[in-house]
Amino acid sequence: MLKPLQPLRVPAACAALCLSLFSPLKAQDLPAEVDAALRRAKLPETALVAVVHEVGSGSQKLAWREREPVNPASVFKLVTTYAALDQWGPAWSWRTPVWVQGTVKDGVLEGKLIIKGSGDPSLVLERVWLMLRRVQQMGIREIRGDVLLDRSFFNLPVVSPKAFDDDASQPYNVRPDALMMNFKAVTYTFTPDPSRGVALVQTDPALAGVRTDETVPLAAVACDDWSAQLKPQWGEPKHMNFAGRYPQSCGERSFSMAYADPASFNARMVEAMWQQLGGRLSGQVKDSVLPPGARLLFDQVSPPLQQVVRDINKFSNNVMAEQVFLSLGQVDKPSGGITPDDAREQVRRFLASRLGEDGLKGWVVDNGSGLSRETRLTAQGLSRLLQQAWSSPVMAELMSSLPISGVDGTLRRSKAPQGRAHLKTGSLRDVAAVAGYVLSNSGRRYVVVAILNHPNAAAGRPAFDALVQWAIRDAPSR
Repeated sequence: MLKPLQPLRVPAACAALCLSLFSPLKAQDLPAEVDAALRRAKLPETALVAVVHEVGSGSQKLAWREREPVNPASVFKLVTTYAALDQWGPAWSWRTPVWVQGTVKDGVLEGKLIIKGSGDPSLVLERVWLMLRRVQQMGIREIRGDVLLDRSFFNLPVVSPKAFDDDASQPYNVRPDALMMNFKAVTYTFTPDPSRGVALVQTDPALAGVRTDETVPLAAVACDDWSAQLKPQWGEPKHMNFAGRYPQSCGERSFSMAYADPASFNARMVEAMWQQLGGRLSGQVKDSVLPPGARLLFDQVSPPLQQVVRDINKFSNNVMAEQVFLSLGQVDKPSGGITPDDAREQVRRFLASRLGEDGLKGWVVDNGSGLSRETRLTAQGLSRLLQQAWSSPVMAELMSSLPISGVDGTLRRSKAPQGRAHLKTGSLRDVAAVAGYVLSNSGRRYVVVAILNHPNAAAGRPAFDALVQWAIRDAPSR
């Protein structure tokens, strides 16, 4: 059974250092290069909150509107992933049990197969395939009954995928699920066949009862906004039709879309995959709960948490972050029935144990991904959290999960010096953000937090690059 998070205990010998570390410093002007970048982007200085603080010391180089509550966008994933690493440790994993009810003889299950979700964020196509293959390897090739999908570990309100930005086709808008298979999204791959004047369309995963156009006409045009040129007709759950053309100049490309009927996605995927593996099914695949008398066949074990955290932070995966966030609620509800409020309370407790109740002033915890208009935090509070993470046992796993400037993830195209910054990024309409760690020329490491809230926030990213470069030069005093 998981234990509740305990308040952080600070040794008396560290009291003076902690007071110095967390004491607010006198406000100062923004660095000239940051101010100039904001002006070029037509952004006022008041749109920015920022902190630059040397790790492990009381040396705070910049504190700009650091107590102002702002929307952090995906930078909030730092809170979710640090809380999970702190609670469970980097080797922790999810277990998805597979059960049977009935008898097995000569490869035939006379009864039901049950898959019970536990919130695993990583049940992607390949791992569902391995799960069903293992069922067959354990002697079940035919199921004379139903396959039941138990999603009761999370108790979630019904929220439309269109609720956030009115675009339910976007994979980032997929709602969390205790049994989240392949992010409830389909990947379409287009391979030009010039001899036939078409692009071949490959679909993963296949879904039972769903037909997808096998080809789309080629077009001799530039590879600009190619996915829009395909004109996908998304809204029909049983037929994916592409009404446009595919630019031959693009070569082979892929893109993903959320499935139009998310409630039926799991059942369609499991049925199609079971049949592709040569299995037979006389019943249905449907949602239900674990029936009495079922016996455990095996547990499907997820990759370790450190790998999940890396996938979340490197590529800002909203769905995985929501799965981790809700999973934190099992600290108080190990048998399931977890609600969003359970997860919010657990994260709030974690933050209070690190920042104190006063340090949480202005914070609003809405969900775990930052895909929210309500979430709020302060640059000062996030900076303090990253300072503490640096001194924690899970520092290496958290830091290595962050995108590296000019190298990978969401910072692959960053203009900041290559390899010198490990920063989580955030983007929403009216929000741009970065937060993480920067290595300076002198070998000092700085926590850097910078968040813009403004209708023109997206244009202000050069100001983030300027701030990172200022920190790399050891944040010279003005």
